[in-house]
Amino acid sequence: MNNKAKSVIKNLYYTVGANFATLLISVLLNLFVPKILGVKEYSYWQLYVFYSSYVGFLHFGWIDGIYLKIGGEEYNDLDKRSLGSQYWYLLMLEVCFSLGITMYTLFFVAHTNKSLILILTACVSFITIAKTFIQYILQSTNRIREYAHLSRSDRYLYVVLLVIFFLFGGRTFSWLIIIDIFSKLCVTIWGMYQIRDMLTIKLISLNKIIKEIIDNISIGSKLMLSNIASMLILGIIRFFVQNKWSIEVFGKLSFTLSISNMFLTFINAIGVVMFPLLRRTNKDRIASLFLVLRTLFVPLTYFLLFFYIPIKEVLVIWLPQYSVSLMYMGILFPMIIFEGRMSLLINTYLKTLRKEKYILFVNVVTLSVSAIGGVVIVYLVQNLLLAVGLIIFCLALRCILAEKILAGFLKINLNVQQAFEIVLALMFILGNVFFTDILSFIAYTVCYVIYIIMFQRDIRKALSDFLLLVKS
Repeated sequence: MNNKAKSVIKNLYYTVGANFATLLISVLLNLFVPKILGVKEYSYWQLYVFYSSYVGFLHFGWIDGIYLKIGGEEYNDLDKRSLGSQYWYLLMLEVCFSLGITMYTLFFVAHTNKSLILILTACVSFITIAKTFIQYILQSTNRIREYAHLSRSDRYLYVVLLVIFFLFGGRTFSWLIIIDIFSKLCVTIWGMYQIRDMLTIKLISLNKIIKEIIDNISIGSKLMLSNIASMLILGIIRFFVQNKWSIEVFGKLSFTLSISNMFLTFINAIGVVMFPLLRRTNKDRIASLFLVLRTLFVPLTYFLLFFYIPIKEVLVIWLPQYSVSLMYMGILFPMIIFEGRMSLLINTYLKTLRKEKYILFVNVVTLSVSAIGGVVIVYLVQNLLLAVGLIIFCLALRCILAEKILAGFLKINLNVQQAFEIVLALMFILGNVFFTDILSFIAYTVCYVIYIIMFQRDIRKALSDFLLLVKS
């Protein structure tokens, strides 16, 4: 095995190991926090998680532009003075934004739990962006070990402080948020230490570096806008649900999404390693490598759907107050297929080929469908089950459309595979909606076995090619 293959495997070990630890923490949080807090307090906590997931976009593509520019470079070859100066200027900007949002909320918004969540979200925003900058530097320069430590350490600290909080009888969502902010702040300071040679520099004056900043924003804005559109595909429906129904309904839907998202942890971990690797890969081999990875990855994600019923049965016993929302999980669980493929393969490849505008196009088209469909279903039809169905429809639409565009660039045909995969996902969803658990499991098992038999030759060849690639 050559040094490149060893490096990739080592990086996968770090990221998967880090995310396995994060997954265990997520399991504990998703099982115990809703049980201890109760539905209402947990729902407010989920509203903070929802709001805070969007604060990372307040850099306007600045960090994304840097990420796209330096992806695949060695850390020691970076222009550290330029990047360090940009870090401090960005941090100053974000602190001003946070103060502005806080002051506006204090003076112009009614004092409720939601306004408190808005203030705390403003507090965490500049910390999140400061940490994201460091993560992108480490990831794009292949410092995956440090990236993995930075990604998981705040969750370690958070869960320890959370356990202490609960042992002393704490049961309020606001303290959960404060603990989360404190944990992220501590780890961000530690991350700054990891790139201290970049941050302990004499600042380049703003008028001298402003052109570089504008260029980074210009390059990264398409990717940032596509990321915003991507999150809003699901987020806008969640916002409609929160606006139309009670905070408890929003919390139960968020709980379902949290369970489904846990399985994306490992997939995203592999995606972290993929981008710098592909930037260094010979362009003539990209298409063949995509087919190998896709042929192995897709059957694996469909296999993960077998975990749905065991997870559901455990959760019904452990959290009976969320039993109704677990039906929604039967519809949303295939999101690990579509979101996983987008994260690991499609987005990574399009970014490698520098086709960010197509990522933006696909996300905007899908967001339009999500917004129009959300208004009709939530406000006119007023059907929560259909709203959940719209989420998975939009995620599937985005994945299929983006993959067709990528296949065109790579000059490959995936129509047959996509058709069978859509049918398989539909069988899983419809089985969970209309059949008993046993009948649904049997029906999906039969369909999955047929799918594997039909494509077994392709899977064997892809596995052989992958092993040969690792050994070469």
